[in-house]
Amino acid sequence: MGMTFIEQVDERIATALASGALEPIRAEESVLDEAGMRFVVRWVSSLAVKDAAKADAAKLTMPGGPRDPNFNPFKAPDPALTVGPVGDMHTAILNKFPVCERHLVLARREFEEQLIPLALCDFAALASILCEAGGLGFYNGGTAAGASQRHKHVQWIPAATGNANLRLYAAGLPADAREHQVVTHAALKMRHCFVRVAVRAGAEDVAARSMHGAFGLALEFLDLRTDAEGLLSPFNLLVGDDWMLVVPRRAECFEGIAIAAINYGGTHYVRRPEQIDTIRQVGPLAVLAEVGYERG
Repeated sequence: MGMTFIEQVDERIATALASGALEPIRAEESVLDEAGMRFVVRWVSSLAVKDAAKADAAKLTMPGGPRDPNFNPFKAPDPALTVGPVGDMHTAILNKFPVCERHLVLARREFEEQLIPLALCDFAALASILCEAGGLGFYNGGTAAGASQRHKHVQWIPAATGNANLRLYAAGLPADAREHQVVTHAALKMRHCFVRVAVRAGAEDVAARSMHGAFGLALEFLDLRTDAEGLLSPFNLLVGDDWMLVVPRRAECFEGIAIAAINYGGTHYVRRPEQIDTIRQVGPLAVLAEVGYERG
């Protein structure tokens, strides 16, 4: 019997850590409670290593001139970090600077802009993992929403204590919601919507279609439209625990703290320990609202 996908992931993690291709996670965390919800703030010192690596790369010179500023790590991913194909159009890659164990990038094999609307195949890639292992799928649509690369990619993290998830919002969402019902949450003061999805073990095709349909409904509800080049305005998307959350974005950072989709799952990541106090003083929900659009 062959290995499961998650077993393949774990095997690749072990070899990548041993070779030094994968940065080990170094994190300390605090817990903040607000509006009856529990938020985790993680100081991930390895993110500072990521920043230093970017700065060093910018200084590198290559034969014929400086390094290409549009270097694309997903076009030909590092073999030491590559898990393997997911469906016909994606490759699973270990995030070199993970925010938690088993943090995966599911990148398109051929280049497509990150702000072109997600297609059924993107949700099929997520469904193949969500239906096997649960966890959270997420997407940073554009630089203002936390995307570090233009090459289209979705991401996944497992369900584990302290990891981002949408169970955080369960008490404020209808437990009896029907599939594709669109609702909002009283605690979130920025524009957003939740859409009920059907993601079940052994039903990947059904899950992919359910998520793709929910995404279209969210775009309609939030009036997110493509421009003349077919690109959407920036947004974040999270999917897991039977819900999809979509949030339009207007700013990348709050007081120097980068905010991405994963933050909307209740886990804030900071690069410096003093930023924990910033989130504590302002409140984790207010931080999320500040980088979005005011709710009408």
